[in-house]
Amino acid sequence: MRPMRTKKTLAISLLLPALLLGACGGLNDDGGGTASGGTGSTGATGSTGVVHPTGPDELILRIETGGGFVPVEYNLRAVPGISLYGDGRLVVEGPIPEIYPGPALPNLQVQQLTEEAVQAILAEAERAGLLGADASFDYPCVTDLPTTTFTVTTDGVTHTVSAYALGFEIDMGGDCQDVDVDARAKLLEFSTAMGALDGWLPAGSIGESSEYEPTEMRVYVTTYRGDPELEQMIVQWPLAESLKRFGEADPNLDLRCGVVSGADLKTLLPLAKQANELTPWSDGDERGLIFRPLLPDEHGC
Repeated sequence: MRPMRTKKTLAISLLLPALLLGACGGLNDDGGGTASGGTGSTGATGSTGVVHPTGPDELILRIETGGGFVPVEYNLRAVPGISLYGDGRLVVEGPIPEIYPGPALPNLQVQQLTEEAVQAILAEAERAGLLGADASFDYPCVTDLPTTTFTVTTDGVTHTVSAYALGFEIDMGGDCQDVDVDARAKLLEFSTAMGALDGWLPAGSIGESSEYEPTEMRVYVTTYRGDPELEQMIVQWPLAESLKRFGEADPNLDLRCGVVSGADLKTLLPLAKQANELTPWSDGDERGLIFRPLLPDEHGC
């Protein structure tokens, strides 16, 4: 991507999230902060070190990138890049094939971390300024780019820090005013490090990666908009409730949203894994479906 020195719009397809950049050369030892601000959480204590939630559906850390100049469908199917839970499970969005149309489901992977690994991550989060007061870091040199949001829960307090266009300032330069360069650099370094845990977590503290199997999945029913040059195989909607009446109508968008779980999820999920973004679904009329697997702390539409 060419360096940018003036304001302009960038297509979201050019965005490479900082989470997936490779290993960093080492983490800074400066910075940090003390817990303050934020909202309360249902956390419990870890065995040693920083106090954090321990429940399997309680969030310790999340890094997600969203917004910007993208289609509505992109935001509907978007999932957080990294989510760490109280039982040590780490759910990440893995790479997807660069094909069109892309798969209907995201590539969610899960790994088991030890408490030692969780504490190491929280120590680096503190150095990055994520355990202090809530903050938002702008970057007014560019427009239409996404925002990266860091959410950390420790000591019963949830801290939220966001940074607009994180990572793009490396190549852009310009004459931006009122930009906290040091704070943004620490956030970028932390997010990059979280995409390369094998390079710095203690040996044996991170398990093998496997496919994340959701217990709930959000399904959006939309008007079918295919590509006339790419004929797709129609898939029959397998559930009893018709697509016309599935879920509830969105008051702001031309779609319906519902959540499947249990036996319905077991029926639908294998078909969704074989589908792509342009697959037409039919129970008499063709519809487009957008699937969003829900993470342990997520429920409903």
